[in-house]
This record gives sequence, structure tokens and C-alpha cells, in this order.
Amino acid sequence: MILLTLSMTIFAYLIGSISSAILVCKFLGLPDPRTTGSKNPGATNVLRISTKFTAATVLFLDILKGTIPVWGAYFLKIDSLYLGFIGMAACLGHMYPIFFNFKGGKAVATALGTLLPMGFTLGGLLIITWVLVVKLTKYSSLAAIITVATAPLFVYLLKPLYVYPTLMLSALIIFRHRDNIKRLLKGTESKITHKM
Repeated sequence: MILLTLSMTIFAYLIGSISSAILVCKFLGLPDPRTTGSKNPGATNVLRISTKFTAATVLFLDILKGTIPVWGAYFLKIDSLYLGFIGMAACLGHMYPIFFNFKGGKAVATALGTLLPMGFTLGGLLIITWVLVVKLTKYSSLAAIITVATAPLFVYLLKPLYVYPTLMLSALIIFRHRDNIKRLLKGTESKITHKM
């Protein structure tokens, strides 16, 4: 079981390292998201430089990067605590991709993907939370921070067995947003300008 868990953790990191934003933008002849907009290779920045459809494609692929390894590990009967490490590995791959010089995004969509195997009710609550905060504030980063901060509460109410893995994941995502938090406090954080 230890070898299987280690193998799934490595697999999760490698699949997380596949940057959907960079590859989709390259395929469509768009600017590299690491060099334009917020310089973050994620769906929100792709929305800034392209269309909603392109951003939605990146979002979908980034979610899959989290869902595939965690769902696979779940069906392989890997312990719930280790599912958290596998989910974190997928997110770390997105944040520090080995295929793209370790310069990646914030892994919010990938984190959502790691939580979806717990059920679509949880996924729906997280998506609703994110959308509501974005609608009210126009800050994608604030929406991400609030969503991942409330995720452990939702998990506790729905599937308490997975609270500790979710706490680990939430802490990682919030830590990755530390610069955004500083800009939010200073009032210099960029807003989403596209109408949602």
C-alpha cells in the first residue's frame, strides 16, 4: 500500500505539472499567460487575454488534473489521509510544474478537482461560493481564498472523514495566495473585468 500511495502521489504531481493554460494558449496562438495579464497561468488570467470559452476549457482541464489522481486513489482504497497528500501533490504540480520550469499557477481549479470525488453536492457548494464572491467583489483571488477557507466546513458537514485532508489542501492554497492577500489589504489587487 505504501508503494501504491507513493506511485499515485508521483503520478498526481506529474499530471498536475501539465499546464492547461500554457498549452491551450499556445495551441490557439495566444500570448503566453506567464508573460501577460497577471502573469499567472490559470483560467482567470486566460479570461483576461481571451474568451470565456477558452478560459472555461482551461478551467475544465485544470479541474481534471485534480480529479483523476484522487478518484483513482479512492477506487484503489488508499487511506483518506493519504488522499489528502495525493491531492496536494496534484496542486503542487500545478503550482511548481516540472515541465514548465517550476513556474505555475495558484491551483484553485485543481484543488476543486481533488474535492469533487467526495460528491457533487460539495462541488456545487464550492462553485456557488466562488461565483457569489466574484459577483459581489469582482476579485477572483478573494473568491478563491474564501472558497477554500470554507471548504473544510462543507466537508465536515457532508463527509467528516475527509476534514483533515481538506484542511491541508486549504492551507496550501491560502499560502499560495499570500501575495494576493497583501494586495487585497492594500487595495491594489486586480479585478475581473469581463462580465460574468
